[in-house]
Amino acid sequence: MSGSDRRAVLRALVAAAAGSVPVAACASGGGAGHTKRGTGETGEDGDEEMTEQPKPSRSGWRLPAETEPHDRTYLAWPPDDSVWDDLLPGLRRDIASIARAVAEYEPVTLLADPRNAADARRACGSGVEVLPVPVDDVWVRDTGPVFVTNPRRDRLAGVDLRFNGWGGRATRRARDERVARAVLAGAGVPRTVAGLVAEGGGIEVDGRGTLMATESSLVNPNRNPGMSRDEIERALREAFGVTRVLWLAGVRGRDVTDHHVDSLARFTPGGAVLLSRPPLAGDGDGGVWTRAYEQAGKALAEATDARGRRLETVDLPEPDPRLIGRRGPDFLACYANYYVVNGALIAPRYGDRRADETAAAVLREHHPGRRIVSLPIDTLAEGGGGIHCATRERPAVKAA
Repeated sequence: MSGSDRRAVLRALVAAAAGSVPVAACASGGGAGHTKRGTGETGEDGDEEMTEQPKPSRSGWRLPAETEPHDRTYLAWPPDDSVWDDLLPGLRRDIASIARAVAEYEPVTLLADPRNAADARRACGSGVEVLPVPVDDVWVRDTGPVFVTNPRRDRLAGVDLRFNGWGGRATRRARDERVARAVLAGAGVPRTVAGLVAEGGGIEVDGRGTLMATESSLVNPNRNPGMSRDEIERALREAFGVTRVLWLAGVRGRDVTDHHVDSLARFTPGGAVLLSRPPLAGDGDGGVWTRAYEQAGKALAEATDARGRRLETVDLPEPDPRLIGRRGPDFLACYANYYVVNGALIAPRYGDRRADETAAAVLREHHPGRRIVSLPIDTLAEGGGGIHCATRERPAVKAA
């Protein structure tokens, strides 16, 4: 296996930290760094034809909350030359399980290498559309576009966050660097390029003008060299139409993503923030993730949202690692990495019965009217990611 794939990168970071590190962020790394295999549908000419430059903040474009209505969800099918090696069959089962679960509530488009399209269709069923797009890996949250809407909600644009392999850690990323433009070209949605480098898992919005992010991920020279926090914040405001950015410290250098916010803190429709709380028995890394959780809680307790309201924080306890069996050092055990769909919420299940039930209860309380669907995703989690990492919503727009 190439030393540049996600799991190898994570293990190198673990070794550098002199200890086993439980991944506490949406670790979406690696991927195959082979040259892009063209399909005729995602080439340069097609990309440029769809590249318009809407200006979200100047024209009132905004990033809707994940809880707002969706038109569809995107996922990606791991290719034959995936870095997952012996884990590939299990990973494909997990992706198919997520795709089928989401398809019960809204349309699903699965990105797949043309050579794997038939297998993907068989695995996911007739309810899932397969779009031939070459990919390196499954982490479409980070590689795909972020869709924004205009004030009347009758038009879409897509923000390309200029994916660079999580700060250059994933050297095999040629296909994934083109996923955002390929998705937008296939959907006929105009593309705008963000004024910063980021990943979708690194931002969280409430849909009412507030955005959360970790400094460890975005205010980082491996993504945005020479940019100050204020400059990065202006770029976020411009791209997503937000008026308040809440910065959480995060943890730099302990996982591929430098601690994405989508495995730390999530907004709810009622205005609360769910915080992923490390196990009381300890996080296994000298307390680094526990300190990040405590710092986030303190920062949010002192903050207000874009409407001037104080934020309520609610703990979402992580499972006890002693109760979920043998797991690798990259395993992501984090309920905050859930995904909201039309009428439901798709959450991970890890095998710690009490923690699984507690998480479902907390999620149900703060997402009234949605069914909680809990899925085992052990192979996906072994790669350091979760359900949210592997999905990307496209907001619904009104008919013209």
